[in-house]
Amino acid sequence: MRPGSELLVGAVDGHIHACPHLNGRSVTVFEAVRNAAAAGMRAIGLMDNFCNSSGYAALAMRELGNLGVEVFGGLIMEPPAGGVSAEAVRIALGYGYGSGARFVSLPTHHTRNIARQEGRSPVYVDACLEIPESGDLPGDLPEILDVVAAHDVVLNTGHVSGPEAIRLVEVARQRGVRRILVPSSYYTPDEVRALAGLGATMEHSFFFATHATQAGLTHVDAQAHTVPPVSAPRMVELIKAAGPENCILSSDCGVFLLPPPEEGLREFLLLLETCGMTRSELQRMVRENPIDLFRIGRP
Repeated sequence: MRPGSELLVGAVDGHIHACPHLNGRSVTVFEAVRNAAAAGMRAIGLMDNFCNSSGYAALAMRELGNLGVEVFGGLIMEPPAGGVSAEAVRIALGYGYGSGARFVSLPTHHTRNIARQEGRSPVYVDACLEIPESGDLPGDLPEILDVVAAHDVVLNTGHVSGPEAIRLVEVARQRGVRRILVPSSYYTPDEVRALAGLGATMEHSFFFATHATQAGLTHVDAQAHTVPPVSAPRMVELIKAAGPENCILSSDCGVFLLPPPEEGLREFLLLLETCGMTRSELQRMVRENPIDLFRIGRP
């Protein structure tokens, strides 16, 4: 066994990009499930910028459920997947062979925060989502929050800015949303402390600490963009600011430049361990916390 393989036993990786994509993938959905089973993992979550991944998850469970890995999917509200639409969310929640989306995410690239970082045109930026500092949330978002609350699934805040995430979580809590996940590797310690204080869970992913951040990739369209890397010591600083009890870890692997997801997660866990995280903290963030957040093992 490779060093750290024992950390994968019972682990949940809620952020895998094994679905078909514009970029090359390191594994198919079925291969990701088989690899997770071989590593002794408990569950994997499929993410897709182009469609509701619950259909892929349902197919994987129908074909490979006997391997003991729970596979779940959800909706990233990018334009190709229906956009920020209450109708698209309702469809996602019921789409599958008996179970639908386990998470609903705000856009990852069609937010003004990311569009500006990517150097998109003013017309593109203006068409992207932004959370206002005060007043009503735009478009279908209030209705979407109510639907997410009623179904008790995870709200992922997507790639909005830190202040936007805080405002969104405040409103979501007021509307009854219980499970909130915040991709927070680019936030400040004060921002993650505030979000944890509101009851949100922070997510840190291996992708952002890797060489893949140096390569221009076509995440949602033909344009290729890079993202700045986040060092492992900085991630540890943010984890400690929020508290490991309020964080989960994921691979965010699947792109051809990175190892298969289960290997990426193993490397990530060992990397964080060398930067000061204890094994018990790592196990909590990769087992107990995501199991509770995504309701693994529960209908």
